[in-house]
Amino acid sequence: MFIETEGTPNPATLKFLPGREVMGDRGTADFASPEAALRSPLATRLFALPGVARVFLGGDFVTVTEDGEQGWGALKAQVLGALMDHFVSGLPVLEAGGEEGEDDYDPDDAEVVEQIKELLDTRVRPAVAGDGGDIVFRGYRDGIVRLHLQGACSGCPSSRATLKHGVENMLRHYVPEVVAVEQVEA
Repeated sequence: MFIETEGTPNPATLKFLPGREVMGDRGTADFASPEAALRSPLATRLFALPGVARVFLGGDFVTVTEDGEQGWGALKAQVLGALMDHFVSGLPVLEAGGEEGEDDYDPDDAEVVEQIKELLDTRVRPAVAGDGGDIVFRGYRDGIVRLHLQGACSGCPSSRATLKHGVENMLRHYVPEVVAVEQVEA
């Protein structure tokens, strides 16, 4: 098994491509702590490594954020080994249950929300996934779109600029009801 590694815009995060499906079409999963990762044997294995601060599981990739203590020198090889061991073991990436909560929006805004989600899915998510992360719709109220950044995008120095200058401008252009975009935590 050959696992490719790519840098991301977030210097603390590396993207690992195992050449096989990780989450596939089941979406994504973001784990900010070992406790949050209990439903994922893969994320639990990665958090067992010293220096791992965050784990994100994408369709065909895994991003790992290091805690800034020791850097990627030794940690990269350990992550590669843990990924290899996991995929060889045959264990699932994610156990069932514990899914994310529902989106927060007024049912009267359902048509606007569908336009927003369509634009996020077709224009934003592919680019964000290319950088090792994901962007998740969390709500829409009074013209304000609430989004949560995951994976390499969480804590990335350029994430706020991406949201304000990229995503917000694009959404405002195509959906006149949108007045602003704000970043929220899970």
